Amino acid sequence: MAKKEEKTNVMRLLEKEKVPYTPHSYDHSDGVIDGAGVARKLGQDPARVFKTLVTRTASGGFAVFCLPVERELDLKRAAKAVGEKSVAMIHVAEINKITGYIRGGCSPLGMKKRFPTVFDESAKEQPAIMVSAGKIGFQVELAPDALCRLAGGSFAAITAD
Repeated sequence: MAKKEEKTNVMRLLEKEKVPYTPHSYDHSDGVIDGAGVARKLGQDPARVFKTLVTRTASGGFAVFCLPVERELDLKRAAKAVGEKSVAMIHVAEINKITGYIRGGCSPLGMKKRFPTVFDESAKEQPAIMVSAGKIGFQVELAPDALCRLAGGSFAAITAD
């Protein structure tokens, strides 16, 4: 378990909801915070480490997509998964204002508001996946079904072939 001072709001939320998880931390002093770099630092299969991407929908709202760090979001599949005509990535400068998080520390849990959230269907093939714990240097590992339920999300094929 992480030290008390190392607990993030995401970890507190998981504990409040009694969702079992394993905390992980990594050194980011070298500036490496991209998903593939985080997976390497944690010695994890990149197929188990998921990144959280935020998009703007054609109707003016936002949608969140979680997918393996080495995969690319298919914008057409993503739009279909949330019932939109199209989605586009938000600018990195907008992340904090929209989610309350910063680039490299964006989690599908605990955002300022709840947005439609879709996890790539490959998550269901894993007993546990890792996502950001809401702060650079921290990840949480938990069952994909529990994560999806807590995020109010769904599963769909959202990655590019």
